[in-house]
Amino acid sequence: MREENAIEVKDLKKQFKVYYDKGSQLKEKMLFWKRNRYENRQVLNGISFEVKKGEAVGLIGHNGCGKSTTLKLLTKIIYPTSGTVEMRGRVSSLIELGAGFHPDMSGRENIYTNAAIFGLSKREIEERLDTIIEFSELQAFIDNPVRTYSSGMYMRLAFAVAINVNADILLIDEILAVGDANFQAKCFDKLKEIKERGTTIIIVSHALGQIEQICDRTIWLQDGQIKLSGTPRDVHPKYQNYMNEMRKKMANENMDEFVPPEPEETEDEKRYGDKRVVITEVEMQNAEGKKQRAFTCGEPITIQVQFHVNEPVEKAMMGFGIFRRDGMHCYGCNTHIDNIGDLSFKEDGTVRIRLEEMDLLEGSYSLDLAIQTDLEEPIDFYREVMPFELYNSKSDIGVVRIPHSWELEEVQKE
Repeated sequence: MREENAIEVKDLKKQFKVYYDKGSQLKEKMLFWKRNRYENRQVLNGISFEVKKGEAVGLIGHNGCGKSTTLKLLTKIIYPTSGTVEMRGRVSSLIELGAGFHPDMSGRENIYTNAAIFGLSKREIEERLDTIIEFSELQAFIDNPVRTYSSGMYMRLAFAVAINVNADILLIDEILAVGDANFQAKCFDKLKEIKERGTTIIIVSHALGQIEQICDRTIWLQDGQIKLSGTPRDVHPKYQNYMNEMRKKMANENMDEFVPPEPEETEDEKRYGDKRVVITEVEMQNAEGKKQRAFTCGEPITIQVQFHVNEPVEKAMMGFGIFRRDGMHCYGCNTHIDNIGDLSFKEDGTVRIRLEEMDLLEGSYSLDLAIQTDLEEPIDFYREVMPFELYNSKSDIGVVRIPHSWELEEVQKE
């Protein structure tokens, strides 16, 4: 193992047996021995990485990619099918907070028990006892049985123990949302302090912002292998793009055929008008003309509207509106505003509205469509005709992305 490294993982593989219908009792196993069928599921497929002393590394990836399995292999909760894990120094893990807590013992007694599990001697525990209790903010409850604690109090006590072990290596798995906002901020400050002291940290989290605050490097796991490794600034945008594409794909694969109900079936506040012309079919399409209901912020969208003429209409106009799920009117326009002129609906046809760049930010939206007279009298006004989703690979906030640029004078970029 290299002197500068705290962790070395080489060609790590982990396979689990997943049983379809396994008996739990001896009688069942004897009588139904043929039921013990299983499949070998490969969770990790030969990953290798090194973590230097004092380095903080984040593990990211979709559910089932092997992040938590990797952390459990590092803590030796489970062992690899093949490959090696080498670690140098005392290890503290925040994987299952409160493991080993006894509900009938007091908080103080559980501190002794839990800290002993992490390898502290009685003397070391007594030296840190006051610090642990103060960090947990449970001074008034520390001698009460932990079964009387709320779930937040329970987690805070467990976190306080694990983070005050003064370990050389700290392993964290999705447990940073502990307590209220003030306590979470306190936990982050403590982690930063631990890192500054030279502790090696590995964090598994879906919260990329948390990783960006603490970690020097991100490892992206996918299907049991390392997809990409680098700085959070380099890796996270690529990971977000991948996840957005996956979400779009799933949303569009599950998309039902959309045909608006017949007008007479929807005479309510969502659809009204004299029905001389009616909207019969609506599609939202991507740049290639493929029907979708999930898009990436900034990409072009075409709204295709088919209509049926029951009675010819002169001097009409057509408009659309986009609303966010909370009811905010994000944008609206019509053919009069765009100076297209009066429309004549004489026979069935199609209208396409091309949105060159959908710069609204990530969220759930709905589309309104309207055919009206030039006096804005409704012919077919259809609210919430089409729900759709927007996904964003950036972290900007608000309602819409406004084109902008930065000019930095005498300011250094890191």
